[in-house]
Amino acid sequence: MLNERRTTNILLLIIVIPIMFYLLKVLSFIFIPLVFAMFIALLFLPVMRWLSKRRVPKIISILIVLLLIAVGLKIGVELIKLSSKQIMASDTAFFDKAEVKLSDAALYLENTFGLELQQDKNFLSQFIEKENIGTTVGFLRKFFTMLLMTAFFVVLLLAESINMQDVLNKMVLKKKRTSLLAYGKIQKELNTFIKVKFLVSFLTGVGTGLACYFFDVSFPIFWGLFAFVINFVQMVGSFIAVIALSIFAFVELDPTSTLFFFIVAISGVQVLFGAILEPVFMGKSFSINIITVLVMLMFWGFLWGIPGLIMAIPITVFLKIIFEQFPSTKKISDLIS
Repeated sequence: MLNERRTTNILLLIIVIPIMFYLLKVLSFIFIPLVFAMFIALLFLPVMRWLSKRRVPKIISILIVLLLIAVGLKIGVELIKLSSKQIMASDTAFFDKAEVKLSDAALYLENTFGLELQQDKNFLSQFIEKENIGTTVGFLRKFFTMLLMTAFFVVLLLAESINMQDVLNKMVLKKKRTSLLAYGKIQKELNTFIKVKFLVSFLTGVGTGLACYFFDVSFPIFWGLFAFVINFVQMVGSFIAVIALSIFAFVELDPTSTLFFFIVAISGVQVLFGAILEPVFMGKSFSINIITVLVMLMFWGFLWGIPGLIMAIPITVFLKIIFEQFPSTKKISDLIS
């Protein structure tokens, strides 16, 4: 009888897990803003508690937090505007040089791999076609929709209209004390991760921008901002930043020792902040092995795209803490660590 029940449970699990992942992918337009909102709400919960202790009304506290978020977004927009002005104000010498080098690269690709590009058009202009405008508009519409949904969920979470501790208690753990302890640990570890990741990404962006400035590489503000944003993608972001900036520097700088030392400098920035300071700030309690990180990045990246790559590690931390609460899944938690 026990063997039959166990077999039935395993078969149900095999059926339910693919369905669950399918729903996560199909309903990503809901789950992505919700998960982002959870992390944002966790980040600002200490501010809400601090205001609550001073008997500030909840509605005023929520407005203060939303104002802080709006200020942060405003700073980001201004930086984007500044970098855009810097790019638009530059002369065409860089683009002419890039056109020559990219045309040479295109010729090499044609001879080596048999790729065919239209020769009667400017090489760079082939990436900006009228047919792509619709795709861009669709992307922007999707982005702003998710932004509004995220803001909506943030307000609900801060107002405790959605109480995640109750959800955890009633749907997963079903033990009030265990749920309280698990939720506290999730808050602590995810708060630590978000704060450290933001600080490390900020320092990486500043370091990259300064390296561009000192080595006279164009658009240091843009590259600093790019390094800051892409660094939120664990492990992969560092490689993308270094490779993209190295290719850009190869186009702009002559292949001399200056180029070599510039690549060493930006790689050093990534290693210093990403591989040395970040683990120190995270502490030993926040330990996930590299294989798990790579698997989770591939899985959530496939499921949710770029948002999945950004949220892969926080989601893994959440799952790790949940698995710790059950004897049957404790081994999985140990494996993740």
